[in-house]
Amino acid sequence: MNLVNIVHLCSHLVRTRWLLRFRDRKDFDDWQQRQIQNFLDKHLRRSPFYRNYAGKSLEALPIVDKKTMLRHFDEMNTVGMTLDEATAIALLGETTRDFTPGNGDITVGLSSGTQGTRGAFLVSSAERARWAGIMMARVLPDDLLHRLLVGVKPIKVAFFLRASSNLYTTLKSRRVDFRFYDLLQGVDVHLHGVTEQAPDILVAPARILSRLAEHMLNGRLPIKPRRVIAVAEVLEADDQALIAKGFGEPVHQLYQCTEGFLGYTCERGVMHLNEEFVHIEPQWLDAERTRFVPIVTDFSRTTQLIVRYRLDDILRVRRTPCGCGALGLALDAVEGRCDDVLWLPEETSAGLTPLYPDMMRYAVTSARICLPDYRIEQHGMEWHVAVADEELHSYETLVGTVQALLARHRLIAPAFHRISFVGTDAHVKRRRILCAERPVSNGH
Repeated sequence: MNLVNIVHLCSHLVRTRWLLRFRDRKDFDDWQQRQIQNFLDKHLRRSPFYRNYAGKSLEALPIVDKKTMLRHFDEMNTVGMTLDEATAIALLGETTRDFTPGNGDITVGLSSGTQGTRGAFLVSSAERARWAGIMMARVLPDDLLHRLLVGVKPIKVAFFLRASSNLYTTLKSRRVDFRFYDLLQGVDVHLHGVTEQAPDILVAPARILSRLAEHMLNGRLPIKPRRVIAVAEVLEADDQALIAKGFGEPVHQLYQCTEGFLGYTCERGVMHLNEEFVHIEPQWLDAERTRFVPIVTDFSRTTQLIVRYRLDDILRVRRTPCGCGALGLALDAVEGRCDDVLWLPEETSAGLTPLYPDMMRYAVTSARICLPDYRIEQHGMEWHVAVADEELHSYETLVGTVQALLARHRLIAPAFHRISFVGTDAHVKRRRILCAERPVSNGH
């Protein structure tokens, strides 16, 4: 990283941590609207796709999704890179496991492809520096931030993921010992390296953190990270409890995806949207406005424009305000994907009623016995169910727990079919609940 980008990183760290302060939500909303309009006025004309929308308000722009982004990738970015060029660069990194190549100043990466076709993302060196500054401002507790700025020893970060990127390694410097642990190689193979590093910050998908927590409890991983952060997949209650027990620290979360750095856990353990840098339009899923799908505009990125981009994530709003002082909307959970929602007909009508992922997860964790890992996949009015042991009572308890949930909501129960449990490889995102096919609307 050159001197200019180091200064850029530091300025965004300071600005995010200490300078972005507002009197109230109205003051913040007014400021955000000015930032968004300035972004639109300045950068839309640089993109062939958005050029004709220059000068218009955000509401006048189309809502796009992953399919739209892939179809118009060449026109949506501002550096003239084609999707074929971006994909070739990213796949080279995936194949060689060398994630440093890019295209000049531009870093190219691929999404994990949990919803089928993988998406590509582009960031410039200036955007990488901005991201790193914002990330450190959000993640570091006061003692580690003090060490970063004036201490002698570097902060040590252990990062477990399917793939690395120049975006993540931007954090690496004389002040930050950043090490990437490749999940394509598995988890246990890295135990010696992580022990030797003794990280202050441990970042990994929730399922991987659970595995590491088991090693902590059995004495195979003698580390004491100051902060443990879950990324990339839903943090479920059983994982959360095991991780907290193993590391003796509460689990923090980062809501980071191809479309931007969307959320973080505050010092009180509450997830907040990162609204100082991304604008979120909620597409409400229920009349009570407790859950929504986010439509994202990232007004901090100018290489690949993310403008009114509809995600397939389901976010659940926190019912009580957080006392930390952050103005970003507080969430109870990032529940999962829209196709994690299961659908069943009601007993008294022909309509379909959604069963949101957290409703299912809560029912399972409330079962009368501790259940092993499981999978539930809906195929119309047939649900395929798998449990991670051979015991019949585990399967019967899981099915009975789900049936009780359906009865409470007066839903017509599907036919349950037991299938063999297949574990998820370390580098693949785990999905316990999936709707492969909805039933017909009348359900009978």
